[in-house]
Amino acid sequence: MLRLQGEMIRGGTSKCWIFDHHDVVATGVDADTLLLAAYNAADLRQIDGVGGATSTTSKAAIARASTEPGVDVEYAFAQVGIGDERVEWASNCGNCATAVALYAVHNGLVPITSDSTTVRMLNVNTRARLTGTIPTPGRTAPEEGTAVVPGTAALGVPVLLGFEDPAGSTTGRTLPTGRAVDTLTGPTGRVEASLVDAGAPAALFEAKAFSLQGTESPAEFAAALPTLTVLRRQAALAMGLAKEHDPVSHAVPKVGVVARPAAYRTTDGTPVGEDEYDLAVRMVSMHAPHPAIGLTSAVALATAAATPGTLAHRVARQTADGALRLGTPAGVITAQSVPAVHGASLTVLLHRAARRIARAELLVPVLEGRPA
Repeated sequence: MLRLQGEMIRGGTSKCWIFDHHDVVATGVDADTLLLAAYNAADLRQIDGVGGATSTTSKAAIARASTEPGVDVEYAFAQVGIGDERVEWASNCGNCATAVALYAVHNGLVPITSDSTTVRMLNVNTRARLTGTIPTPGRTAPEEGTAVVPGTAALGVPVLLGFEDPAGSTTGRTLPTGRAVDTLTGPTGRVEASLVDAGAPAALFEAKAFSLQGTESPAEFAAALPTLTVLRRQAALAMGLAKEHDPVSHAVPKVGVVARPAAYRTTDGTPVGEDEYDLAVRMVSMHAPHPAIGLTSAVALATAAATPGTLAHRVARQTADGALRLGTPAGVITAQSVPAVHGASLTVLLHRAARRIARAELLVPVLEGRPA
């Protein structure tokens, strides 16, 4: 039985266990083996582990102070399998980055020198650079806050999350194929898709191609999952994210549908008018409809909607200030694109909230002595 210190932190609408890199190495066990055992990934219910049995609650980050110039903290993001003994390391998670920023402030990974502290982060999975700005009144790390985000009524510490220069973060190109629209072949025939890489690689389709409105509830949207799962694989091949004989990834690219704004009700019954947002979106998270939207997906949507010729640009209401209001099942989430100034990179900003839930010693049932 191994012992591993960790913190559970809610970032936005996800829960993420965060571990210190040195503590993970000290176990002498490779990170995949450690996480699969800690989460009880083999069980769909994850009943004998700390996993939450959903894609938004079966996440981990391994963090440490960075020696890289311009970076305070570097972290590896892990999407842990559910009923699947596999850990996906190919992507990033904005909600977990939000949690990492709060973790860094509380654990001395960044100095607190004023009433507001910015944590400069590097996601080692994708080499994406992010910032998380947190209020630190009286130069103290906050335990509580009054910020809320769509998808939960829980209060948290406000975190302004920034994705720096997100375009081409994985493939090196905003449009990996060089085209704003590609045609993929799914189970029912050929379908138009916009393949975009910003924040995370994403494959976006028009909702009407699946006889959807883009305003469906997660349960209604679930009907499109089998087709979208096949198309995700086709998109991965087209974007160069996988080769024909590689294992199928359910983490990348992100996949979802877009549509023009229309009135709908959120999952908690709140009405949303068509004039209250700019683009309807329903995204997939691993094997299930996302209850809101992943933040890396939100960055991809903001980039796609600003790129002429893409399906998202075709149906989005265009704005003059760089703000894009996304209509998700949980409510409206705004992504704000801040133009580059004096040679700096463009940044996409999102308002999030985070709260530390627990600090714990995990008792992990793995054989000691396995190679790290």
